[in-house]
Amino acid sequence: MYQSMNLSFSSNFTHRSIVEPRLCPGISARARRSLRLSPSCVSSGPNSDDSPRINLSSKLISLLKAVPNWSDGIKERRMQQKRSLYTHENWVRHRSSLRHLRHVSSSTSSRVILSLIPPVSFFTTVAILVAAYNSAVVMDWLPNFFPVLRASPLPYQLTAPALALLLVFRTEASYSRFEQGRKAWVKIITGTNDLARQVISSVHSDELIIRDTLLRYIAAFPVALKCHVIYGSDMASDLGNVIEADDLSLILQSKHRPRCLLQFISQSLQLLNLDNTKIDMLESKMLQLQEGIGVCEQLMGIPIPLSYTRLTSRFLVLWHLTLPIILWDDCHWNVVPATFISAASLFCIEEVGVLIEEPFSMLALDELCDMVLSNIDEAVESEKVIRNRIIAKKRIREIKHSSNGWPKS
Repeated sequence: MYQSMNLSFSSNFTHRSIVEPRLCPGISARARRSLRLSPSCVSSGPNSDDSPRINLSSKLISLLKAVPNWSDGIKERRMQQKRSLYTHENWVRHRSSLRHLRHVSSSTSSRVILSLIPPVSFFTTVAILVAAYNSAVVMDWLPNFFPVLRASPLPYQLTAPALALLLVFRTEASYSRFEQGRKAWVKIITGTNDLARQVISSVHSDELIIRDTLLRYIAAFPVALKCHVIYGSDMASDLGNVIEADDLSLILQSKHRPRCLLQFISQSLQLLNLDNTKIDMLESKMLQLQEGIGVCEQLMGIPIPLSYTRLTSRFLVLWHLTLPIILWDDCHWNVVPATFISAASLFCIEEVGVLIEEPFSMLALDELCDMVLSNIDEAVESEKVIRNRIIAKKRIREIKHSSNGWPKS
């Protein structure tokens, strides 16, 4: 709106001062022709009085948004960081008795805590203002008609269980989505490994080119699905070392890249010299991958009902806006640390629920995809060695035993 006002003001100013300038009276025509424009005689448009106010309001708005934008920027960058799978050493460190000290010392780098800076700072400031106002009224620094802001704690005692249940249900619903996403990716990784194993064991030696290409497509599928569900992923760089450039360009041009890779896999299976029963079995393995796409897209496109999320947020905001008034009679200036602790605790629980509601950024999908690729490469390399070793053992056993079952002398 301010931009449209500025445009209209500038157009009016141009029309009045340049096209038809308003000159001071008492000046001759010759002087008018020679003077043309005089800064002291040109009337200032309406923009001259309102522009400082507009600039001041825009600066104030940008200043108020600076801290939330900074906090959100840090949180979103942390969301895109790669997670790592736990090893035995990680589990030993995870259950160490020094974990509490380690967790407290890393509070300044926690994205949950950093995201709480705007709301906790706001409600703590409100508590300071309420305490200062009530202190001024009690000390008669304000006129007598200013009342002390106080209220009975009974409504809070009645609604505290409702707020606790609301936060518990909100967090539980978010964790169920996280668990659903984790199970979906376990099935995707298991299905991918199983399909690759079936291809390696079923394809004959005269079709190694098609087999190797098919295995590349199978290894690329979880990577494409990972890039499909995680914001800011670079599929071109992630798949550059997995499949060939011409196939990658076709995949990048498709609207749904994981399904495009499924088509590559399906078409490659049809080119194999296998009987229909074997091909049908391999096609049935792809159903597990298709189901994984459906689960991931449902988790991405359908959040927890927004009415539930909004109710939790509004309840927390109203609770902490009135908390200093409720606690004034019992705490006085202690309402400031009490409000800070309450806001930091309850908003932290709500923030954790919001973060794990979208589960894929919390999972170590990059390492899972790398594990699939390394497993397929290892299976291809060891396939010939294992086959030759088993054949050699079979020949040795045939040599040691005769046809009638008696060992040779």
